[in-house]
Amino acid sequence: MAPPEDEESKKTIEGKLDDKELERKMKKDQKAKEKAEKKLKAQQKEAARLQAQAASDGQKKSEKKHKKKDTEDENPEDFLDPLTSPGEKKRLSSQMAKQYSPTAVEKSWYAWWEHSGFFVADASSSKPPFVIVLPPPNVTGALHIGHGLTAAIQDTIIRWRRMSGYNTLWVPGMDHAGIATQVVVEKKLMRESKLTRHDIGRERFVAEVWKWKDQYGGTILTQERRLGASLDWSRECFTMDEKRSKAVTEAFVRLYKEGLIYRDNRLVNWDCTLRTAISDIEVDYKEIKEETLLKVPGYDSPVQFGVLTSFAYPLEGGLGEIIVATTRIETMLGDTAVAIHSKDERYKHLHGKYALHPFNGRRLPIICDDVLVDPNFGTGAVKITPAHDPNDFEVGKRHKLDFINIFTDDGKINSNGGEEFEGMPRFTARVAVSEALQAKGLYRGSQKNEMNLGICSRSNDVVEPMIKPQWFVSCNSMAKLALDAVKSKQIEIIPQQYEQDWSRWLENIRDWCISRQLWWGHRIPAWYVTLNDDQLKGIGSYNDHWVVARNEEEAILEANLSFSGKKFQISRDPDVLDTWFSSGLFPLSVLGWPDNTADFSAFYPTSVLETGHDILFFWVARMVMLGMKLGGDVPFSKVYLHPMIRDAHGRKMSKSLGNVIDPLEVINGISLEGLHKRLEEGNLDPNELSIAKEGQKKDFPNGIAECGADALRFALIAYTAQSDKINLDVLRVVGYRQWCNKLWNAIRFAMGKLGDQYTPPANIMVHSMPSICKWILSALNKAVAKTVSSLESYKFSDATTAVYSWWQFQLCDVFIEAIKPYFFNDSEEFEFARAACKDTLWVCLDTGLRLLHPFMPFVTEELWQRLPQAEDLRRKDSIMISEYPAVVEEWTNEEVESDMEIVIGTVRKLRSLRPPSDKNERRPAFALCRGCEAAGIVKSYEFQILTLASISSLKILTEDDTPPAGCSIDVVNENLSVYLQLQGALNAEAEREKLRKKREEIQKVQSSLAQKMDASGYRERAPQSVQEEDIKKLNSLLEELKIISEAEKDLGQVIDREK
Repeated sequence: MAPPEDEESKKTIEGKLDDKELERKMKKDQKAKEKAEKKLKAQQKEAARLQAQAASDGQKKSEKKHKKKDTEDENPEDFLDPLTSPGEKKRLSSQMAKQYSPTAVEKSWYAWWEHSGFFVADASSSKPPFVIVLPPPNVTGALHIGHGLTAAIQDTIIRWRRMSGYNTLWVPGMDHAGIATQVVVEKKLMRESKLTRHDIGRERFVAEVWKWKDQYGGTILTQERRLGASLDWSRECFTMDEKRSKAVTEAFVRLYKEGLIYRDNRLVNWDCTLRTAISDIEVDYKEIKEETLLKVPGYDSPVQFGVLTSFAYPLEGGLGEIIVATTRIETMLGDTAVAIHSKDERYKHLHGKYALHPFNGRRLPIICDDVLVDPNFGTGAVKITPAHDPNDFEVGKRHKLDFINIFTDDGKINSNGGEEFEGMPRFTARVAVSEALQAKGLYRGSQKNEMNLGICSRSNDVVEPMIKPQWFVSCNSMAKLALDAVKSKQIEIIPQQYEQDWSRWLENIRDWCISRQLWWGHRIPAWYVTLNDDQLKGIGSYNDHWVVARNEEEAILEANLSFSGKKFQISRDPDVLDTWFSSGLFPLSVLGWPDNTADFSAFYPTSVLETGHDILFFWVARMVMLGMKLGGDVPFSKVYLHPMIRDAHGRKMSKSLGNVIDPLEVINGISLEGLHKRLEEGNLDPNELSIAKEGQKKDFPNGIAECGADALRFALIAYTAQSDKINLDVLRVVGYRQWCNKLWNAIRFAMGKLGDQYTPPANIMVHSMPSICKWILSALNKAVAKTVSSLESYKFSDATTAVYSWWQFQLCDVFIEAIKPYFFNDSEEFEFARAACKDTLWVCLDTGLRLLHPFMPFVTEELWQRLPQAEDLRRKDSIMISEYPAVVEEWTNEEVESDMEIVIGTVRKLRSLRPPSDKNERRPAFALCRGCEAAGIVKSYEFQILTLASISSLKILTEDDTPPAGCSIDVVNENLSVYLQLQGALNAEAEREKLRKKREEIQKVQSSLAQKMDASGYRERAPQSVQEEDIKKLNSLLEELKIISEAEKDLGQVIDREK
């Protein structure tokens, strides 16, 4: 037993120990409490996440559960747009339809836009002008896919500029289309009355054409409305209306007085059916490889082409014969010489000698022409017919030969061809001449011959070169102005490759034949003066008897000045002007020239000319020449040439192939039977009809689905990246129609989540928003910048890509999916994020619709009208007059975009690891992070990765952690790999094969980059920044290869264990 003092001492010591223990215990309890609170907080966060996830998973179940009840409660009338009176603002249904319908969406808006005056330009506006003149379609024309492309591109430019603060003017007009219209009305006259124009006379015939024009012409401009073309209809014009006719007359008179218009006997393209000269653009060339029989108008039997016939001319003085060859043997009746090469030894003895024409005895000089004759081709001797061949015409001028025309205007042999052949149609004479040569023993055989046969696109007749008295424009001086305008960059041609064509054509320009032997068109303002003492009284007998004036009174004054003191009568030239003459004046005449109108002062020169590259010379060059000469300035500062449209297989669109695509049929949809019916209503022969129907059956087995104007426009603009040709696949248009449905659903989602009481803020505070909101706004900024820069540089395809990519891949696929969990419950924890997401969603939709509007006007107007209106802002009545989006500097956030690039890469890799058999099963995932930066990004965006990748959990691993077993693996970048727990679903062999393919892909990229860096001159020429970036890329690729190698090794061990 211890002594008493020891007991006291012991008690004292124990008391001290209890105090220390108590202190330790309190600290331990405090730590446990803090740990418990932290754990509770984490559990609450996880519970909230799981709740959101469960809500996300259960959303469809919930929707299905309530769908039946909702459907029962729904009133179908709520989803139908009320009737809208023409010109009234479209009345929208109280509930958005559940699916996008082009027909429902695209009705009523256009009539309201037009009625509201949104398309009308103001000549007195202080806004900068932006002007486009619509290439005037033919009055006879129906809308074809080329017009669709023109309208889509030009309307996109005009709507963008209008929204960007310009005083935009887009002028519509129609071309009187001289030959085309006259042919249509002549056929109608013959069909209905069995009469020709000559039977009823000029005055009555022209009246018939005007009557037809007023009744049927111009449907094409009405059809332009269906495409959404925002043309200023208040300024609509016609090339033969009073103002345009005044401009044409004035232009002719001024150019004549300056010596730039003259009359001469020259070679022209002659159509024997229409009995008129035709322009080069109206000549189609048919390639003929061998002897070919073709149907020609006016002939019962097919005519032979593709044959080179040889015959002999006897030489004067008994010197023998000289053999020549031709594909048009009938023209030998007009031969006036035989040409040889001066250095051809075979014919040295014939210099200065003559051949004799076998049918009329005409002496044909043997001439030396080293420009024309190739001594190594054929016999080295060439027959010369100056009045019926372009090359021979030049030879005739060089050697002062006789020009003998052997054809009547309707293509029969005239008296110059000799009694034996006079009155024969030219191709009947072809056979007769050949037989006559055989009878005389001068025929030397024939052989097949490749050739290009000129055929008139209007009449299908074979074009005949004929020498005719015509009016011509001297082009050399004006062509130099046009050349210099492009060289000095007064005019920019886009794409730039066409500047070479421009230079080549204008440097080799010939004078322009502007007269046509038609009745429909601008009558030439020239009068022929017949003097009482003239021996020859026919019109045109004396080339110096013409006067040019604005009207008959002025013509009489001019005649009195020229033929003072003489008695005379005047007769107006019966010919009309080439349609391209009035078209060439269009940028001037549509704005009021020659009068100094307010429109001309405000809007000339225009801004851009957009058209097909096939008429760069026929129309564009002539507008520049006439605009600079008469208007005093270039008519436009830019020329954008769009590609030509072909079918999906790259073939030219042709009725006989059945591959012609009517834009209205794509907009409205059509069955295969409907397509067949359209063919049957044409004028194809039975064989062509059968081939065409087969083509349609192959390309459109189910007809063409209804796509709407928006989808068609967007597809056509997206196609412009295809240089000079567009291979149009209608299925691509269908794809954009389905994309419109995606836009529709995005707005439906937004309207549902924003709620009826939502009012957008006037401004948003981006810096305090969740990262996902910062990211989508920064991405939107980039899309705006790329779209605007692409439009400014006329890279329309790049603009559509920028808009589409943002809407599809960033807004719909990422942002909307990422924010859905915030709206599936009313958790207070998500209240701030939910409010920020609402504001961001509204800003994105409002900005995104305005960004897309120029490309897709109808659906964007309808969806924009449904968006709530921002507070304190007076919104415009229509999206089309709202402001086009511009970059907002405070939205740009490169850091967040960089982080999200990794997040989206992580999500894609995790999705790709899911087995195809997985439906909605969520699996655990792991992120192996090499370094704090990668781990920080994954941790910060864990919620978004869980949501977007549809995984149950995401655990972050470090390089020290052992990768979990039973996982599929993929590499995001050199600092991040992802694993998806597949448990029993893991197929190690298949996973190893995937890694092998991935390794090969990376090795290929790495090898290519290394080769580039090892190339000679790389270190000297490549900028330092590029070299540093390349080194960084190379190291990154090598690191990824290392990661894949380790993963392959791990999988190899799994496979070995399984064995």
